[in-house]
Amino acid sequence: MKAFSLEGRAALVTGSSQGIGLAMAQGLHEAGARVVCHGLDENPVGFPEWASYVSCDLCEPSAPASLVERAFELEPALDTLVCNAGSFFDVHPLEMTRERWDKTMQLNVASAFFTAQAFAKRLVAGKRGGSIVITSSTNGFLAEAESCAYDASKGALVMLTKSLAVSLADHGIRVNGVAPGLIKTPLTATWMESRDRTVLDHYEKKILLRRVGAPEDVAGAAVFLCSEAASYITGEIIVIDGGLTTGQIGRL
Repeated sequence: MKAFSLEGRAALVTGSSQGIGLAMAQGLHEAGARVVCHGLDENPVGFPEWASYVSCDLCEPSAPASLVERAFELEPALDTLVCNAGSFFDVHPLEMTRERWDKTMQLNVASAFFTAQAFAKRLVAGKRGGSIVITSSTNGFLAEAESCAYDASKGALVMLTKSLAVSLADHGIRVNGVAPGLIKTPLTATWMESRDRTVLDHYEKKILLRRVGAPEDVAGAAVFLCSEAASYITGEIIVIDGGLTTGQIGRL
């Protein structure tokens, strides 16, 4: 179905040097888009040749605008943005510092907004439409222990997605989100592997599809939301969690 094709399109995916971001970038590429990837490492090892790559620290206030400018230099026809950059810096809330809190909000929320802003300004100036996808999390809907800053940031991204959708609709820019559940990535693998197997057994019983997700499980939804197949969808968040948040109790 041609509606799912991204032929002729160009995308910037933030936080795409590994994990979910890289899988989404790969998915966009396979659907036909030219892709600009982004990460912290200046020279990531084994990075795919099909992508352009820009390195910067999105915690720096000027970085989002600079990243977008560089992406447009590489791909002047850029019309798709995936705001995926983010991380987890939480400790127990009684031990949370202002530095950790601010770093979470700067990377997870502020950088997403200001990257989207810079991208939208370029499209509006060129009188072109486009698509933005923001990566939130099931933590944006359901809380987790010792995760106050992360949960708050992901909840903010849920509402940011909706608010941007309202504000940018008249410019022909659609804004949607994906909310992954428990996905095994370099960020979560350490957490999973440091736990007793009974923790993963618990999750696999709670997840209706009986397995922890893989980054590739998120890619299809991102491609769909960026494509013409989703041309009448904006302000929506697709939860990708294998059914983790659907049932109350899960299997015993």
